Amino acid sequence: MALSFTKQLLAWYEAGAADWPWRRTRDPYWIWLSEIMLQQTTITAMIPYYERFLAAYPTVQALAAAPLDDVLKMWEGLGYYSRARNLHRAAQIVTEQHSGQFPLTVAGLLELPGIGRYTAGAVASIAADVRAPVLDGNVIRVLSRIDDIPDDVSLPAVIKRLWQRAEDLLPETQVGAYNQAVMELGQKICTPRNPDCPQCPVQTFCQAYAQGTQNERPVKAKKAPLPHINVAAGVITDDQGRFLVAQRPLDKLLGGLWEFPGGKQEPGETLPECLKRELREELAIEVEVGEFFMQVKHGFTHFLMTLHAYHCRYLGPMPPYDAPQPLQANAFAWVTLDELDRYGYGKADRQIIAALKNRKKLLF
Repeated sequence: MALSFTKQLLAWYEAGAADWPWRRTRDPYWIWLSEIMLQQTTITAMIPYYERFLAAYPTVQALAAAPLDDVLKMWEGLGYYSRARNLHRAAQIVTEQHSGQFPLTVAGLLELPGIGRYTAGAVASIAADVRAPVLDGNVIRVLSRIDDIPDDVSLPAVIKRLWQRAEDLLPETQVGAYNQAVMELGQKICTPRNPDCPQCPVQTFCQAYAQGTQNERPVKAKKAPLPHINVAAGVITDDQGRFLVAQRPLDKLLGGLWEFPGGKQEPGETLPECLKRELREELAIEVEVGEFFMQVKHGFTHFLMTLHAYHCRYLGPMPPYDAPQPLQANAFAWVTLDELDRYGYGKADRQIIAALKNRKKLLF
C-alpha cells in the first residue's frame, strides 16, 4: 500500500502544489523561518510577516546580529513570542558555532532552541531530502482518517504509532516533496470539517472514507474550560506627559515585549489595590490610580484574560529608591505617545496604544 499511496500523493502534489516563497529554494534558513512562523499561524496571515522578516534579515547572520528588541518588534502581531526569541538565539548559535551553516541532520537541528522533532524533520527533508518523517496537525488528521483510528490522537501511545506510520510511508527519494504533499493534503483537502473526499487523490486508500467516519476522525478528548484571570494595568504619566512602559522578563510569557505595567488581581483585592501593589513589586513606584480607561479581553493558550487599564499619575519612587527600579521587569522607559511605537507589544497593549492615539485625534 505504502508505495502506491506515496506515488499517487506525489503525483497530485507535483501537478498542483501551492507556490509559496519558501518552496522556491533549498536554503535551509528560508525553510526554517517558514516552519517556525507557520506554527500556530495560518499561511495567509504569515506571508506578509515572512516577506518583511526576510527583507530585514536576509541571512541567518543578519538575524543573529540584530538586537532582540528589533526582532520582537518585527514579530509583533504574530503571537507566541517565544518563537521569535528562540529563532534569534538559534540564529546566533548557527552563526557562532556552525559558521553560518545550518546542520542538516535531524539530530543536529534538534540541538537548536525552538526546534522539535516535527520542525527538524521538515527542514532536513525539504532542504536536503533527508529521510525524516513529519507529524503536524495536518498529517495527524490525514493518517487518522487513512487508518480510521478510533483512539484519542493526543495520547502518547497513539502519537508514537502515528510517527511510525508517517515514517513507514516515506519514499526512498523525494522525501521533502512527499512531506510537503501530505501536509498540503491536510491543509487543502483533508480539512478538519467537511473534508473534500471526492477530490482526494488517495481516497481509495482511506479507511475512514470507506466506513463513513471521516467527520469523526481524528478523535480528540474534550478540553477543560480555560481558567480566567483579571489583570490591572497602569497607563502611567509623569508631569511631562510621558508614559511609563516596562519590558517583561525574558523567561516569562510574552518575554521581551513591552507593556503598560501591572499584574494579576489576587483574591480579595480591588483592581486599583492590585495595580498599586503590582507597581510597587514590579517597579518600586507609587502612583495615584485615576479613572478607568478601557477593558481588553484576550485569550492565551492556557487561560483567558480580562485586562483593566487605568489612568495613573506617577507620584515617585518607593523608598528607599530614588528612581523606578526594574525589580520584576527587564527594563523600563519613559516615552511620549509618538515614541510608544518604537517598542514591541502584545495584542492587549497594542489596543491600549491605539485607544490613546484615537483619543488624541478626537481631542484635536
